[in-house]
Amino acid sequence: MSGSGQPFPAKAGKISSLMPVTPAFLLPPAFHRLAWANLAAQSAEQLSLAAVPLVAVLLLGAGPGEIGLLAALQSLPFLLLSIPLGLLADRVSRPRLMVGAEVLRAVSLVALLAMVLTGQLSIAGLALLGFAGAVGTVAFSVSAPALVPALVPREAMARANGRLELARSAAFAGGPALAGSLVAWAGASSAFVLAALLSAGAVALLLRLAEPPRSLAPRRHALLEIRDGAQFVWRHEYLRPMLLCGVAWNTSWFVLQAAYVPYAVRALGLSAQGVGLTLACYGAGMVAGALLAARLVAAMPRFGHAVQFGPAVSVLAAATMVATLLVPNGWLAGLSFFFFGFGPIVWTITTTTLRQSVTPGAMMGRVTAVFLAASTGARPLGAALGGLVGAAWGEAACLVLALAGFALQAAIIIFSSLRRLERLPALPA
Repeated sequence: MSGSGQPFPAKAGKISSLMPVTPAFLLPPAFHRLAWANLAAQSAEQLSLAAVPLVAVLLLGAGPGEIGLLAALQSLPFLLLSIPLGLLADRVSRPRLMVGAEVLRAVSLVALLAMVLTGQLSIAGLALLGFAGAVGTVAFSVSAPALVPALVPREAMARANGRLELARSAAFAGGPALAGSLVAWAGASSAFVLAALLSAGAVALLLRLAEPPRSLAPRRHALLEIRDGAQFVWRHEYLRPMLLCGVAWNTSWFVLQAAYVPYAVRALGLSAQGVGLTLACYGAGMVAGALLAARLVAAMPRFGHAVQFGPAVSVLAAATMVATLLVPNGWLAGLSFFFFGFGPIVWTITTTTLRQSVTPGAMMGRVTAVFLAASTGARPLGAALGGLVGAAWGEAACLVLALAGFALQAAIIIFSSLRRLERLPALPA
C-alpha cells in the first residue's frame, strides 16, 4: 500500500487492477486454511441441500408440499439468525464460531445418516436436521468474510475474496450433480457420508486457524449494537445502494425461479434433463465469472464500473430469458442462466471487497449479517410474488416482471454515488 493511503496507484488515467497479480506471500498460510475450509464446508452444504429433497422423494414419496416445507425450513435460519450471529461474530473469536458452526452441521449430517441407516427417516426429522445444518451455514457465512481483512493485506483482499467465491461457485456447480449421482449409484446414505466427511475436514482446518489479535468495542445492549450496524449500512453512501440493489436482485431472481421450471416444460418443451442442463448453466457461469473476475476488473477504468458490471449483466440475462417468449429455445434459456451466474459473481467479489474496506473491524460481522438478512428476506417475497403473478397471468408475466426488477436493481447502482468511485476508499479509522 502506498504512503498516500491509496492501495492502487493510477496509471495513464486508469486505476490499476482491483485484483492485481500479486506474489503468493500476499495470501498467507492462515488464509489458505480458511479457503480450503470454505471449499469443504460449501461442498458439504451443497451436497446435503441437493440430497435431502432427493431422499425425501425417493424414500418417503414426498410431494411438492413436503419439499416446499423442507426448503422453507432450510432457509429460515438465514432470515432469523443472520443478525444475532453477526453480532456474535463481532464479540467472540471468529474461528471458534466457525468451528462451532461446522460441528453443528457435521452432527446434523451424521444424524441424517443414522436416520437413513436405521429406517427412521421422516419429513419432520429431515426438516429439523436441515434447519440445524443451516444454522451452521449462517454462522460460517457471517464469520468468513469478516475474517478476511484480518488475514490478508489490504491489496490482496479482492484476490482472497475471489478465491472464496470460486470455491463457492465450484461447490454450487458440482454439488447437486454429485449428490444425484451418489444417491442413484450408491444409495441415499453415501451422499450424507461424503458431506459429513467434508464437514469434518473443514473443522480440522479451522481448528488450526488463528485469528490475529483485534480490539473489541465495549459491549453494549445487543439491540443497540445491532441498531448501530444497521444504521452504519443505511447511512453509508456506498453500502446503502448496495443493500437496496441486493434486495431488488434477490426479489427478481425468485420471481423468475418461481416460474421457470413450468415455463421451460410447457413453453420451451424441455424434458427434465433439459431443464437440469439449463439450470446447470448458472453454476457454470459462476465458475467462469470467478475465474475471469481479475481480468475483467483490471480492464475497468473505475472501481465503480466494476461494481456496476454485475447488475448490468443481470439485465442482459433477464432480457435474454424474455427473448425466449419470441424464440422458444432451451439454448437461449441456458445462455440466460450463464449470464446470471457470470455477472453477479463479479458483483459479489467487488462489493464484498468494498464492504470490507469501508467497515470498521469491530462492526464487520454485523454489517455482513445485515446484507445476508436483507437478501435472504427478499427471497420468500420474490417467490410469493412470482407465484401470485404466475397464477393470475401466467409464467410469461413473471419473466417480464423479473426483467423490470432487474432493471430496477441496475438503476439503483448506476445512479448512485458508486458511479464516481475511482478506487477503494481508505480504511476507516
